[in-house]
Amino acid sequence: MRNIYLITRFTIKEAMARKVFLFFAAISVLAILLTALLLSFFDTESIISVVGNQPGNNMILKNIVTTLEMMITAPLSGLCLLLAIFASSSFIPILLEKGTIDLFLSKPVSRAQLIYGKFLGGTIVVLVNIAFLVIGIWLIISIKFSYWDAAFLWSVLIITFTFAVLYSLIVLCGILTRGSMLGMMLAYFIFLILSPVMALLNNKADTLIKNDVVRNIVKGIYYFIPKTSELMGKTITDLATGMGIAELQPLISSFLFLILMMYLSIILFRKKDF
Repeated sequence: MRNIYLITRFTIKEAMARKVFLFFAAISVLAILLTALLLSFFDTESIISVVGNQPGNNMILKNIVTTLEMMITAPLSGLCLLLAIFASSSFIPILLEKGTIDLFLSKPVSRAQLIYGKFLGGTIVVLVNIAFLVIGIWLIISIKFSYWDAAFLWSVLIITFTFAVLYSLIVLCGILTRGSMLGMMLAYFIFLILSPVMALLNNKADTLIKNDVVRNIVKGIYYFIPKTSELMGKTITDLATGMGIAELQPLISSFLFLILMMYLSIILFRKKDF
């Protein structure tokens, strides 16, 4: 465990030295400041007083606050994930560079521990950045409307989990190619195109696809790939509104994908000669 901790800490320091993560943090700060500025023009006291006279006023206010939080954080969290994928895609290729990998392998640390440390380090950096953004926006909106609902904070874990799933694929591709391009492009393709398209096709498969073989292939691809579209959409919305997770399948299948990618990464890394 100590070796994993040390590699994780080293990866965090490496990440903090990258300008991309500083840009990530700068976007979060700017978003929080702009949110505070925009809300300063809102007459929230009038809104609260009007809502207070309505039946079910707590639910109405909750819907207003949650909608604002989701409207602000949804595009920002997507942008932050894109930046995180770009910034983290080079962690493994840099590790595998001649001299760097020789140095690490000369230490009493296993190859699996190196992969775990790199994975945890990158994920923790993204967790901190996402938490700063989401908690900052949540505090400003909660203070402005005098309404506190911590359910929205679950989105921090879901966004970080979505990144971790994509990052596991980046790790595997980094070991396969010793480069960053393939993993980064596959992660972008899944996040921006494949996952949303397959989610739509899966929902409409019975009506759109008449051929049983094609329909089964579509469903097979859907269940195999990470469900980033559902995680960043319905799952976050359900948790933010306090409904709980209505559908566990996107979480479970995405987690199994993460486990598979990490397992293959460790197996492949152990067999590589340096």
